[in-house]
Amino acid sequence: MQNPRLAARYAKSLMDLALEQGKVDVVYGDMQSVSNVCKENPDFVALMKSPIVNADKKNTVIAAVFQQQVDSLSFAFLTLIVQKGREFFVPEIATSFIALYKEFNKINEVTLTTAHPIDESLRAEILQRIQSQFTGMTVDLITKVDEALIGGFTVESNNRLFDASIQRDLKDIKKQFLQNLYIADLH
Repeated sequence: MQNPRLAARYAKSLMDLALEQGKVDVVYGDMQSVSNVCKENPDFVALMKSPIVNADKKNTVIAAVFQQQVDSLSFAFLTLIVQKGREFFVPEIATSFIALYKEFNKINEVTLTTAHPIDESLRAEILQRIQSQFTGMTVDLITKVDEALIGGFTVESNNRLFDASIQRDLKDIKKQFLQNLYIADLH
């Protein structure tokens, strides 16, 4: 993140407006859409960050992309950001709002990474076990596949990582061999 404090301030302002107008869930969906557009379209982000393109053209692009898809509050907020010259931070503001929404609604984001895709029954069982660890909170389980793990899984939440992958086990074994812990000192 380029400027997390600025993004957090704008996200907090948007959250306050959304709470005031009773549109928190609607604005959350809108910010997810904005975040997805930023992730999937690097040209859009490059346009927003371009110092050569003037604010009117940026607002025209924002209107073309979002006006029919987002709530009037979200659209007004996006145009305000451009007017204030902060369009560079649109992806960060959207991400900060999403995080603020999840904190407000006590939603804990947990990322499960496996070497192979898991079926829905296993996903439900894992979600149930993880949910039991976070009483009073809702768990948003995000599943990813990373073949480099070879087998096993990793679980990440709140900047904590539980690594039960074969890849980690192999790294541990390699480190033990490199340290020669089991060779007697011959001197």
